[in-house]
Amino acid sequence: MHEDNIPGDTATPLAETTAIPYAHPTPAPPQNLWKLVLGCIGVVYGDIGTSPLYALRESLHAASRDGLQAEEVIGVVSLLLWTLVLIVTVKYVALVMRADNRGEGGTLSLVALVQQALKKRPGWLLAIGVVGISLFFGDAMITPAMSVLSAVEGMALVAPSFQPYVVLVTLAIILGLFLFQAQGTERVAILFGPIMVLWFIVMAVLGLRHLGDDTAILAALNPVHALRFLTNHGFGSFVVLGSVFLAVTGGEALYADMGHFGRRPIRIAWGILVFPSLALSYLGQGAFVLTHPEAAVDPFFLMAPTWALLPLVVLATAATVIASQAVISGAFSMMQQAVQMGLLPRMEIRHTSETQHGQIYMPRVNMILMTGVICLVVAFGSSTSLASAYGIAVTGDMVITSILSFVLLSRAWRWPLPVVVAVIAPILTVELMFLSANLTKLIDGGYVPALIASTMCLLVWSWVRGSAHVKQKAADSAISLTKLIAMLTKSQPIAVPGTAVFLTQDPSIAPSALLHNLKHNRVLHSQNFIVTVAVAPTPTVTDANRISLERLSENFLRVILNFGYMETPNVPRALSLARKRGEKFDIMTTSFFLNRRSFRSARHQGLPFWQERIFIALSKSAADATQFYCLPSNRVVEMGQQMAI
Repeated sequence: MHEDNIPGDTATPLAETTAIPYAHPTPAPPQNLWKLVLGCIGVVYGDIGTSPLYALRESLHAASRDGLQAEEVIGVVSLLLWTLVLIVTVKYVALVMRADNRGEGGTLSLVALVQQALKKRPGWLLAIGVVGISLFFGDAMITPAMSVLSAVEGMALVAPSFQPYVVLVTLAIILGLFLFQAQGTERVAILFGPIMVLWFIVMAVLGLRHLGDDTAILAALNPVHALRFLTNHGFGSFVVLGSVFLAVTGGEALYADMGHFGRRPIRIAWGILVFPSLALSYLGQGAFVLTHPEAAVDPFFLMAPTWALLPLVVLATAATVIASQAVISGAFSMMQQAVQMGLLPRMEIRHTSETQHGQIYMPRVNMILMTGVICLVVAFGSSTSLASAYGIAVTGDMVITSILSFVLLSRAWRWPLPVVVAVIAPILTVELMFLSANLTKLIDGGYVPALIASTMCLLVWSWVRGSAHVKQKAADSAISLTKLIAMLTKSQPIAVPGTAVFLTQDPSIAPSALLHNLKHNRVLHSQNFIVTVAVAPTPTVTDANRISLERLSENFLRVILNFGYMETPNVPRALSLARKRGEKFDIMTTSFFLNRRSFRSARHQGLPFWQERIFIALSKSAADATQFYCLPSNRVVEMGQQMAI
């Protein structure tokens, strides 16, 4: 295993980075606005756009344990509508989307912004970021299972005899979805937008068609009915809130995918199509249930005419697959950022598009997600059962976003504290209510996302702590680079022509691969680059800030390569920039030296035994350094080393 398997050896993790000054890049040529609007409808709003399949149904089930009353239907619909307004419109569309990190959004981008504002690296900030990405990973498992199951279950309304095959068909669709990931999303991305536009239009038409069934449902537009429902039902309303929150699952995607489309197209899509369609769907379903209380078992599909039921099920299935694709792609991006920040070991990353850098495929992450989704479908068997597991991950992630936003508004944007409290406190209060409501479902299935997130946090903690321990042990036996250069000046080993690149985490310490090369081969290249790969707290870094050089001697050059946390660390390409700085070398004839480091457990040397085992297992699973850093495999030399930890 390579020395640079450890983030502390070649890539500086987020917890140890410093903000790198940068110039904002030249704005890209404006793209077709409406093309971007169409694209974000297909990707960003896939998850939240399929929530009408089950959100009202599950909310009514939770509210009707003592019989369903008209006032309860109106109250539940009012809760759904005003949750969309407060959480999505106010929080994300109007507020949080303003907090972009060079155009990028998401939990880790918000963490990086707060880090820059604080001008230090507090441990609690890193911990919050880790919890956020862990919760998102849990959501990425539950969303495909929940969405596809709910759509396929609609087929049982068309043909009741289909019921025994719901799980099998769901598994087949999910298996095909994950196996397709290796091909990339670019081939079908052009279809996503139109299909989702059709989906939202159909939702709006169905809702509008039944709005006249009982116009009393329009009272739900008054938030007083939502508040009255909460006060009348007391503690019992917490159970309902847990289901109401299903309406805004996917809200985080607005912020997470902002870098792909920009805030303006996302806001336009929400205002002119997505929110009106969702509102009409919930109002129409509510009016339909007021007239036909028995339809509460599945109001969305039962609203459709008999002749349209089968096409609607097919369209719903396509929409849920698209929603699943969006969250899976988001998981790939999130894991890539975590790897770049040193929170996880290296993983294989494949770029599936020549034009869209953000379209990536991570085989190991894909396999883990697929296994998790299949297990969830088999274990729960229905979307109603799975609904208990849905919500905790999303609410937790949203609470974290609100906490980070509070720090950002007060410390970076310098808003007066009373204003920050007035803006964030109501949102955070509502989200904490939703989180508390979802926690009541912990025993019924809510333990699933909690278990997934806890496991993820444990792995990240073990990796970061183990990496720091290995870094410290390596430093204890290391020799400073300047001291080595002075020694080489006196000993004068055999000089060979050419350039050698040695990757190392600490640019002040002599790389292990260099020491091993001198010890065993007893030669020194005429040009030696001591290269450190650093991860900036920004999504990208411009070429002007990509590389910094320091000449240490005639034979040694210290090089710092800066990459954004959403960039692929292409070391040879970055090193070619040194030629523009006056360094004369041929990148095509340069040799790259890596230290292949393996670990063995040593009791009582810093880490608990169980954490040593986790760290060693993670280090063995790390992807090949040659591929990760885009090194030419025919010019890589590996030097072995074993370390007891």
